[in-house]
Formats: sequence, structure tokens, C-alpha cells
Amino acid sequence: MSEDFINQVEEAIASSRKWAETGWPVTFGPRNVEVSSLKQAQSLPKNFIFRQEAANYWNQAKLTGNDAADSGQKALDALKKGNLSAVDNALYFCQFIEKPFTEDAKTWLPLYEAFKGTRAGL
Repeated sequence: MSEDFINQVEEAIASSRKWAETGWPVTFGPRNVEVSSLKQAQSLPKNFIFRQEAANYWNQAKLTGNDAADSGQKALDALKKGNLSAVDNALYFCQFIEKPFTEDAKTWLPLYEAFKGTRAGL
């Protein structure tokens, strides 16, 4: 695999580990209050009724992002060793872990699809 693809996996790992920091637009409650990061959720007033829901969402994004990044590291290690089967397995798991956040995170599914397309051409 190319150096470019290795860089893409490294970028995905870094991005995945920062999901809760960089965030994306998410709304909570009937007034659709936007809370776009863990830091923002934690800074909501204690009396904001959906504060805990927002914090839980972003904590889950943080945990999920770290789990996906751990699997991404396995893909990266396998990629550097030329073990494409292990790369496939690890990237599959990354996009599987990402599923609850795929529409917003857009990190692992595009990378996995690119890998499958490249591998099909080999």
C-alpha cells in the first residue's frame, strides 16, 4: 500500500481520538440546543435539563473514537508489515465501531471503502 494510504490511516487515528474535542453539530432537548463537543456539554449550566444527556453523548463519542483509533493502530501496524488481511480486518472493525457516529464522524467508513476499492484492484 502507498505512503499516502498510511498517512490517511494516521490522520484517521488522530481524528478519531479527538471526536469529543472537535465534535460536530448535535442538538438536545425540545428547543434543539446545539452542543458540539464534550467541553461545551460540560460547560452547560447545572440546571440545563439535557446537560447530562449531552455529556453522556460526548463521553460515548470519546470512548468510541478511542476504541476505533486503537483498531486503526492495528491496521496501521499491519499495513506497515504488508499484512493486507489484517489491515482489512482492523479497518472493518473501525468502521463497525464508528457506526453510531458514522453520519457525523465520517472517519473510518470512507477509509475502509477506499481500502476495499484499492484492494479489489490488486
